[in-house]
Amino acid sequence: MMKKVIVFCMFSTALSTSAWGQTAPVRGTDEGAETGEIIVTAQKRSERLSDVPLSITAATGEQLANVGVSSPSDLVKVVPGFTYRPSDYGTPVFYIRGVGFNDIAVAVAPAVSVYVDQVALPYSAMTQGAAFDLERVEVLKGPQGTLFGQNSTGGAMNFIAAKPTKDLEASVDFTYGRYNQIDLQGFVSGPISDTVRGRLAVRHEGRDGWQISQSRPDDRLGKRDFTTARLTLDFEATDALKLEFSANGWKDRSETLASQFVALAVQSTYLDTPNQIAADPLYANPAPNKPRIADWGADRPAVLPSYIGQSKIKDYSKDDSFFQFALRGDLELSDDITLTAITAYSQLKLDAPIDPDGTRYDDFGITLKGSIKSFSQELRIAGKSGPLQWMIGGNYAHDTAKDDQWGDYYGSNTGVGPQRFSTFINSNHQKVRTAAVFGSVDYEIVPSVTARASARYTDHKDRFEGCLRDAGDGELAASFGLASTTPIAPGECVTLDQTTFAAVPIVRNTLKQNNSSWRAGLDWKPTRDALVYANVTRGFKAGSYPTVPGLFPEQFSPVTQERVTAYEAGFKLSALDRKVQLTGAGFHYQYKDKQIIGYIDTVFGKVPALVQIPRSKITGFEVALTARPISGLTLNGGVTYVHSKITSSFLTPDGFGVVVDVKGEQFPVTPKWQLNGDIDYRVSVGSSMDLVLGTNVRYQTSAPATFGHSAVFDIPGYALVDLRGGLEAPDGQWKVQLWGRNIFNKFYLNSITHVTDTIARTAGMGATYGVTTSFRF
Repeated sequence: MMKKVIVFCMFSTALSTSAWGQTAPVRGTDEGAETGEIIVTAQKRSERLSDVPLSITAATGEQLANVGVSSPSDLVKVVPGFTYRPSDYGTPVFYIRGVGFNDIAVAVAPAVSVYVDQVALPYSAMTQGAAFDLERVEVLKGPQGTLFGQNSTGGAMNFIAAKPTKDLEASVDFTYGRYNQIDLQGFVSGPISDTVRGRLAVRHEGRDGWQISQSRPDDRLGKRDFTTARLTLDFEATDALKLEFSANGWKDRSETLASQFVALAVQSTYLDTPNQIAADPLYANPAPNKPRIADWGADRPAVLPSYIGQSKIKDYSKDDSFFQFALRGDLELSDDITLTAITAYSQLKLDAPIDPDGTRYDDFGITLKGSIKSFSQELRIAGKSGPLQWMIGGNYAHDTAKDDQWGDYYGSNTGVGPQRFSTFINSNHQKVRTAAVFGSVDYEIVPSVTARASARYTDHKDRFEGCLRDAGDGELAASFGLASTTPIAPGECVTLDQTTFAAVPIVRNTLKQNNSSWRAGLDWKPTRDALVYANVTRGFKAGSYPTVPGLFPEQFSPVTQERVTAYEAGFKLSALDRKVQLTGAGFHYQYKDKQIIGYIDTVFGKVPALVQIPRSKITGFEVALTARPISGLTLNGGVTYVHSKITSSFLTPDGFGVVVDVKGEQFPVTPKWQLNGDIDYRVSVGSSMDLVLGTNVRYQTSAPATFGHSAVFDIPGYALVDLRGGLEAPDGQWKVQLWGRNIFNKFYLNSITHVTDTIARTAGMGATYGVTTSFRF
């Protein structure tokens, strides 16, 4: 209790606004540069943040760098109501106000969409390099399906990349930190010709392994080896036509992280690895509550069998890569009408071995081997005429996804039959086509009162092929051949018809759905520095096919689209020459057919599958404040309360496989309270440098990791504290910053899950510290 009191006292002195930055002019405009305002494009046009009748958090690239935001998951430091959890297999899952989509699959569309310069990164695994060389970030809260497309039932994150400059500029940033962390980043930007400007930015992140094996104290895991780059070219073809080309990508050779052992929870009675774990005194109790402790197999059996030339995996390094090309054109048809076209192509490849069981034994292992190719095209036209602003457009997207999970296990039963050991492939191949038309209208009814409406019609088609497949060594085929009424050859599907028990060559299915999302709102702006608004929004998330060990074709049945109706009312106020800025919002979401990972019963026991909860709701509020009481001192922070509840009866297995009715329970990994704050103080030291000091604090209450009321699956609440301090030139030409993250080495959890025969948890990183030097030319 005393810890909570201390945390709340800290936040009482550091409440913040939804806008961290002061000035962030967007391309093609210098608006805001003189007024000290953030200019955002949340409604796909340039506006003052304080004029947008939506809940938005915005921060400049410099502010993100100061607090240590280097990836989308780090936005928990600055965005009230935002949470991040890795899925059971490490794919990032983002939540805003408790709305997210947690699935073990890679090729699954998230509920919180991510964009770079309004170009979609349609799958969360693509987002690693998004928070790099930024002008600013905008986080939109609540359903955003009308202007930013389907699936944005939780919100949207739009990263605005730094743009080419009029004059030649360059920078170099160097970081050295704990675990031999070495990060190097730089850019060069400027004119190439009278009409073309360019910017090239590169970043490399390196670090030694930080996790310590519980069974082998000299063994380490968790090295970082990540490189990303972006090239941007701006071309002023004519006074009316501007083109922007960008090419960006990344390569990730980092090691996947291991889990901590919590308890043995055997699914079946086969005498194999579970008995070894039970007999090992090392696992008689849960792993200690220390951030660095985890365990993994020292020399893991191959998930790629020897017949294709690989017999052992010597480490857990990923071989993931991503690239994207995008071209945007803006044509001014008149002073008040602009035509915009955005074309993009993305490609992701994954090869990531994971050991999630938390022990040194080879109970269960998985390797994510996938590829996704995505093409999108958007065309829109926007204009203004007196009190009327309007936009109309359409977009088309086509994705080809191959999501294969190569698994191996010695455990009792992973849901793929009664084998004591086997190698298998969970195969999920999809072709997704989405076409939509959208539009928006804003009309100033009387001075200071504006009515707003937007809508989108979406047609969605998803073609699926998949099965549970023998990996080619024949072991799984031979085992299932004993139950099948037809022979199964090595490398073929072992999925069985549930009636005849004949082997199914391949499972094929097609999901066709459409929907109409919309938003209607009314806002009142009595003064330049005051805004009151109310919105009603209907949003959808498209249906999806699961990546699971499907024993029977029914397990590959898709979940249909989910629907959310959101009600929100809020305000934005500024006072004392904008030295105090207060924002707040209350919201209520009503869900129908919410998608979630669950289990279904088969003759082999309970196996994972996507399920849908008929009815649920979320109610909450946010309050945020910025204060600049004296010159050089800025206090920031925010408070979010989220009450989630399942309102209909729904039977599903809990973490131990026991069927429970979850009516009345809260959503998993959704804390009720979240608080974050930041203090930044700058003071001149002589005439040649400034002293800069700061601290960042974030806190959240406990939340269950899964349904049911078992304490072993609770994620405890925690508070994390970062510190920073340094010297910099008044003109920003150089800077030296000492920093510490999680300085009290707080033990906290990201997830807890039941993996085959063990309950395992993933812990967040403990204390880190280092120094960053920056030079601008």
